Order: sequence, then structure tokens, then C-alpha cells
Amino acid sequence: MSTVDFNALFEQFNRLKVAIVGDVMLDTYWWGNTDRISPEAPVPVVSLQKKEMRVGGAANVALNTSSLGASTTIISIIGDDADGIALTALLNGHGINTTMLLSSKERITTNKMRVMSRNQQMMRLDAEITTDISAALELEMIKSVRTLFETNCPDVLIFEDYNKGVLTTHLIEQLIALCKEFGVVTTVDPKRNNFLAFKGVDIFKPNLKEVKEGLNVLVDKVDLNTLDKIHTALHQVLEHQISLITLSEKGVFYQTQNEAKIIPTHVRNIADVSGAGDTVIAVASLVYTATKNMHLAAEMANIAGGLVCEEVGTAAIIKALFLKECNSLLQ
Repeated sequence: MSTVDFNALFEQFNRLKVAIVGDVMLDTYWWGNTDRISPEAPVPVVSLQKKEMRVGGAANVALNTSSLGASTTIISIIGDDADGIALTALLNGHGINTTMLLSSKERITTNKMRVMSRNQQMMRLDAEITTDISAALELEMIKSVRTLFETNCPDVLIFEDYNKGVLTTHLIEQLIALCKEFGVVTTVDPKRNNFLAFKGVDIFKPNLKEVKEGLNVLVDKVDLNTLDKIHTALHQVLEHQISLITLSEKGVFYQTQNEAKIIPTHVRNIADVSGAGDTVIAVASLVYTATKNMHLAAEMANIAGGLVCEEVGTAAIIKALFLKECNSLLQ
């Protein structure tokens, strides 16, 4: 890789406009200590000490792009409830534009509640509706996105799918068409239900497990030959430009029309992999939009994903630390 002026690149992030559309959620953490088993059932008793709320899902992608300096708008549906109010307040507190966060009495705000002790997850409770949004909400979102594009067009739109019902097949199709009409870069972090619905996007970023499920294939070994076949199979359906596949402890793989490479991970003290995929898609989207250099985007996304795994729970990338790591590892 030729020498990159990372300080200049990180300054360039401040001039980018990002829109993220998909499933937002609230991540609630109940922290406490465990030192005994309940006499009522063979389960640990957690003595609660504090409660913490963080943003999750597509909202965590927005937190990452905002933390890197990009002007960020979140587009989604939340419930008309206390969790929706709390999530909106958290996003506003991080400088994220929530004017396109639509509240609906038809839905509830997704809340993943985790009980934590000694940095270990003891239990998770999920409050959510996962059926597709109604046609009326779908139409309202399409109109809102067109208005955004006509008044303050983003440089990149990130689809963040968690199979919670916001991203319907029709909505995906209409928003990709809008992006093509306005020349907006499109990137996707898919899940199984709509895995092959994102036709014609620029960057398609599943993890290896999602590829296996989405294409219904067995992967015996992870090498360039196998991953090239996966990219080809994806391209035959999606006609996308670039595949970016995260490989867990093996790093990331990317393939464009002209090049393909596996980038290995850097040694980390892994505490929690929650939210790492959100960080990867956020960083890859920003870097590619700014530079059109997919190798650099994959290298930097690989570093960023590893950094957030050193934190417990979903966490946004820290800009200064990330810049330091890029200057250290990629020069």
C-alpha cells in the first residue's frame, strides 16, 4: 500500500454526509455481582448495581460514523413508547440527526436487555416486533428519503438489516433506485431474510456465517479460491460491485472487479464481539466513499472491528485511538 496521509483522510470524514437506514434498537445493560445460586431455582442471583442504555443495531452504525466526524442521519421506525424516547435522546446526544426517525403506534422499539456480571453476559431479554412494517409506513419512509436526497443529499447510504421488519424487499428496491438516481454510494450489512434483495449495491458486507446461510453453501476451508467462488455466486444474483466478507478471527476478505485479498486480523485482547460488524460497515463505507480505494477501506475496517472488540458491549470506535492505530499498523 502506498503511503496514506491518515490525518488528512480523517479530516475528510468531517465533510462526508451519511444516511443509515435499517433496524434501530436500544441496548440495555443491567450490571451487578454474582456470588450465590438462587434457592428457588438453579440460576445465579445477580445483585444489580447500575443500569446503562446504549444504542444498537443501525443506531450503532450511526454512532460510529458520527464518532468519526461524518454528518449522520438515521432513518428508521421506532415505537411510540418510552424506549423510543430514550433511544432518540441518546442519538441526539451524539449529534445524530433523528428527524427521519419515525414513531409508530403499530410498533414497539426493539430493546435488548442484557444482565451482566463480571463482564459476562448472564441473560438476555428481547422486546421486539419482527414482522414487516406496513405499506403505509413503507411509503412514508420512501417519501422521507426522497425529500432528504432533494434537500441535503448524502454521499453514502448504509443499509443495516437486523431482520426486525424495517427493511422490506420493496423498500430496499425503491431506496437503491433512489441512490442510483442521485449518485449516492450504497453499502449493505445484510441478514438472512433479505440477503439477496440488495441488487445493484456498491458494497455487500456479510459475515461468513451469513454467507453460508444466505447462499445455503458449505464452506470447508477459508481461502482465496473458496471466497472467490462465493463472490461469484453473490455477484450472479446481486450484480453488486464489491464483496466485503468478515471472517471472524481470520480477518476480512474483499473482492472487486480487479483484485481480491484476505486481510488477517491484528492481535487483540477480545472482550466482546457485539457491534463489531456495525463498526466494520461504518468504517468501510466512509473510507470507500472518501477514497474509492477498497483495499484501504478493508484494511481500516479490519483494524476498527478489532478495536471495538476490546470493549464490553456495543461501543463506537474512538477516533483518536483509531487514527493512532492506522498510522502505526498501515504505514
